[in-house]
Amino acid sequence: MESLIGLVNRIQRACTALGDYGGDEQAFSSLWDALPSVAVVGGQSSGKSSVLESVVGRDFLPRGSGIVTRRPLVLQLQHIEEGLEEYAEFGHLPRRRFTDFSLVRKEIQDETDRVTGKTKQISPVPIHLSIYSPNVVNLTLIDLPGLTKVAVEGQPESIVQDIENMVRSYVDKPNSIILAISPANQDIATSDAIKLAKEVDPSGDRTFGVLTKLDLMDKGTNALDVLEGRSYRLQHPWVGIVNRSQADINKNVDMMDARRSEREYFATSPDYAHLTSRMGSEYLAKLLSGHLESVIRARIPSITSLINKSVDELESELDHLGRPIAVDAGAQLYTILELCRAFDKIFKEHLDGGRAGGDRIYGVFDNQLPAALKKLPFDRHLSLQNVKRIVSEADGYQPHLIAPEQGYRRLIEGSLSYFRGPAEATVDAVHVVLKDLVRKSIGECQELKRFPSLQSTIAAATSEALERFRGESKKTVIRLVDMEASYLTVEFFRRLPTEVERAGNPGGNPRGNPRENPRENSVAEASVDRYGEGHFRRIGSNVSSYVNMVSDSLKNTIPKAVVYCQVREAKLNLLSYFYTQIGKREGKQLGQLLDEDPALMEKRQQMAKRLELYKKARDEVDSVSWAR
Repeated sequence: MESLIGLVNRIQRACTALGDYGGDEQAFSSLWDALPSVAVVGGQSSGKSSVLESVVGRDFLPRGSGIVTRRPLVLQLQHIEEGLEEYAEFGHLPRRRFTDFSLVRKEIQDETDRVTGKTKQISPVPIHLSIYSPNVVNLTLIDLPGLTKVAVEGQPESIVQDIENMVRSYVDKPNSIILAISPANQDIATSDAIKLAKEVDPSGDRTFGVLTKLDLMDKGTNALDVLEGRSYRLQHPWVGIVNRSQADINKNVDMMDARRSEREYFATSPDYAHLTSRMGSEYLAKLLSGHLESVIRARIPSITSLINKSVDELESELDHLGRPIAVDAGAQLYTILELCRAFDKIFKEHLDGGRAGGDRIYGVFDNQLPAALKKLPFDRHLSLQNVKRIVSEADGYQPHLIAPEQGYRRLIEGSLSYFRGPAEATVDAVHVVLKDLVRKSIGECQELKRFPSLQSTIAAATSEALERFRGESKKTVIRLVDMEASYLTVEFFRRLPTEVERAGNPGGNPRGNPRENPRENSVAEASVDRYGEGHFRRIGSNVSSYVNMVSDSLKNTIPKAVVYCQVREAKLNLLSYFYTQIGKREGKQLGQLLDEDPALMEKRQQMAKRLELYKKARDEVDSVSWAR
């Protein structure tokens, strides 16, 4: 029987260690909640502390008026063989044994003050205390602050609700056994402990009722109606307790003597003699221990399942964090290349659509580039005044005879030069997207998080590569613009004389072929005002049509060039130069790149300790399960 409860005590101590090793709160809480324990609930001055001391057989709890218990005390009792010295250990002082229990009382007080200060404030942070003694049964009890109805001086108005919320956080748990302490010299209907227990455990399956101060009831009265279940029935029997009197406490009456006095009281009491076998603190301890044993036995499968789940999660997370780094240069180089490949894979997933971000490049082509082309100042460049000026300057001293070819060329070349700006802006915009995707990829690569130095080195290498790609891409898109200016599309301009003739001969040759009717052609040419506004407007309109045609072409070719020179190169050769350089490094230089983040190393060590504790707990649960 004792082995199961001792097992739970050990697992609970391991849970405490999980908190010390930086375990996540959810995992800590889930395992703790799965372990059955006994929560001691009662109002102030209900005799709660005296009951605990009677169960332990030691005077070790702080005493005083008002709220004495200001932090939960997780009390783990461990039975040891007769003849061995009893001692106590605190969770926050794991290597120190206390054999003087007056020092245990002082340490509880000091540890309480350390968190709450020397005030009347409370804290939900528990104190963990283990007592090893031949005079106890294996049992876990949680002493909670006493329920109160009013705040006293020095306490916030919320103290009443704060205490109730803290107590509820323990007794609400389905694996919690409620030990409801009520004084016999008060009406059971007003008991704070019973009221709360009834709310959280209406069936009474988890509640044990304890009636204290039976010896302080008025003469001629007794508590038989309660103890025998007539006033308030529970699923488990009520237990009566006779605490030490204040005079006994002042005289430091030994707890073993107090137990004997309690047994004598029930054995000689005319009211309770028939209940002697199930009264007293010793019976209460055995009753709770037996019930806790049965609850633990029923919970072993769920406890095992939760521990196995925690072990799997920890092992998975440790694998995710990575194993310790090898010391030889070959293994270090292999590790660096593997990490680079992991980063490169994520980067390509961003570009190809497996992760978000690559669509922003298409947004540059589909939105930013067309918008920039529409904003170009062609209206100003091809205004009537500017067209007339450029054409006239191109003619020089000899005006053009038929069509101002030089004027056309200057107007077109000047217009096409505006395309350089949007072309370069497109390259720069894609460069910004690629840099951002590199930054995201480095951040999302879990394997790289271990090595800040390697992260920085990869970031620098990729930045250098992207700059090279950007430079090549800019050269290419500028070439595209320059190619459009260096050779004009002849077919477009061959249509222009015909259009001029048609403008000058609306009713002549219907086919508009000047060679078929030279006379009419001559007349048409004579009718065209080569220096009027209409003439220059037609020139500006023709140039505008040609520029629009080129704009439509560049709208397709610039993205092709950018993808080829930047995006494609980033996918294929982002780290190519880095790979050639890394292969030339010495072992010491490789080791510097794998200089792991100290915080991550600490996290791995903490998780390894937690995993060890979980595995140890699992082995102990398995051993007990087989023993059954």
